[in-house]
Amino acid sequence: MTTVPSRTAAGADGVGPLLRAWREQRRVSQLELALRADSSARHISFIETGRSRPSEEMVLRLAEQLDVPVRERNALLMAAGYAPRFPHTPLDDPALDALRDGIERLIGGFEPYPALVVDAMYDVVAANRGVMMLFDGVPESLLTPPLNAVRLTLHPQGLAPRILNLREWRGHLLEQMRRQIALCRSEPLRALYEEVAAFPVPDTHERHPEEADVPVAYFALPMVIEHEGRRLSFVSSISTFNTPMDVTVAELAVETLLPADPATAKYLQSWLS
Repeated sequence: MTTVPSRTAAGADGVGPLLRAWREQRRVSQLELALRADSSARHISFIETGRSRPSEEMVLRLAEQLDVPVRERNALLMAAGYAPRFPHTPLDDPALDALRDGIERLIGGFEPYPALVVDAMYDVVAANRGVMMLFDGVPESLLTPPLNAVRLTLHPQGLAPRILNLREWRGHLLEQMRRQIALCRSEPLRALYEEVAAFPVPDTHERHPEEADVPVAYFALPMVIEHEGRRLSFVSSISTFNTPMDVTVAELAVETLLPADPATAKYLQSWLS
């Protein structure tokens, strides 16, 4: 796993090593970054080695070209001696009323297909009726807020025993978390990963897609789950907000579970009709 300096180290050593680590993680040369940022390779080298202090504008320009997450752009600014630029507004703040309303309308519009919104820790901040249908029968102890989507999915008392291709789907989720940990270096996220990775894998009598009664040519890895004796297949679609200016908004993700076969679509239509 690729790692970059911690925020503590970055604060001690200045912004240079942190920018260099982001550049190396993105596999971009000093010359390429300089061309993207309308600078010079010499100036980029001086910044990375601490011989030159970048302006606030340059820090933000380099962060933009390296696709640094919004939260980490604040860390870069502080390491360079500047104030954070991006606020971290609590989701229940009145300033985000329009956002919350939009989220509810969005996921409601996806019904009968399951849709939910999670934050950077995979805590569920909003979910529609399709999602709650899948949670039927999950113990109340796992449904106590804040609901955690990964924990609910992989816990042996959660959805895991119902997921018929659990090993494949579990591998997909854990790899997704590993990539996110490498990107944002979050210790709470790493702790969540270690927790869910240690869950035992229950015997779900796994059947591969080609063993289904009606073969389906899946276009993406499906989550195949049993619900009230029926076999349902979903593919996951994830979207985020474009050009976010707030850490909270930047870390929200809308996940939609789309039916992967006609039988699943028909069942969902009838269930919520």
